Amino acid sequence: MDVYKAVTSRRAVRGFTDRHVPGEVLERVLSAAARAPSASNLQPWHAYVLTGGPLAELKKRAGERLAAGDPWDEPEYEMYPPALKSPYRERRSAFGEQRYGALGIPREDLEARQRAAAANWECFGAPAALFCYIDRDLGPAQWSDVGMFLQTVMLLLRAEGLHSCTQMAWAKYHRTVAEVLAPPDELILFCGMSIGFEDTTLGYTRTGRAPLDETVVFVEP
Repeated sequence: MDVYKAVTSRRAVRGFTDRHVPGEVLERVLSAAARAPSASNLQPWHAYVLTGGPLAELKKRAGERLAAGDPWDEPEYEMYPPALKSPYRERRSAFGEQRYGALGIPREDLEARQRAAAANWECFGAPAALFCYIDRDLGPAQWSDVGMFLQTVMLLLRAEGLHSCTQMAWAKYHRTVAEVLAPPDELILFCGMSIGFEDTTLGYTRTGRAPLDETVVFVEP
């Protein structure tokens, strides 16, 4: 797949079929993604891939917590600043309107929004998932490296005909994920990523992007 096509076709897919994702494809993607850039070649990402029974067990445990109304785990990192300033506040609000508007859920229907969000812990039906950790002793530059690794993974998945959805939501259940994965104590769960073949019977609304002149400055002679 052309690189531009991979970039422009990548999006957060929230509906997958149960079609099997071959292990050799995931190994090929992650082997190539190891070439993602990182400062001084630290390669600070720690990825765990779940399929089959282990993934089903994680979904089961997360579902039980959700059904029991258990509170989220104590956060290990700040997902968003307490008070988002402009223009980030407006962009986040616009995303919420587009995301839930496409599902026919009005802004004031918080219960319906929570039900829709609950699909996160089913990995939106995906048969494979990746969980990305980082060492808690590392700093902002290394977190940036992890982001570049994840983007590389997602683009390579597109080259394989697969889709994905990164999910910081899994960090809210990081203790449950740890029960299944048993990562070393020095690691923090950054996010999960659902991986699979898109369920094309589901409609979607693609979220927009800011105009180029809002995010890029060309300094020319």
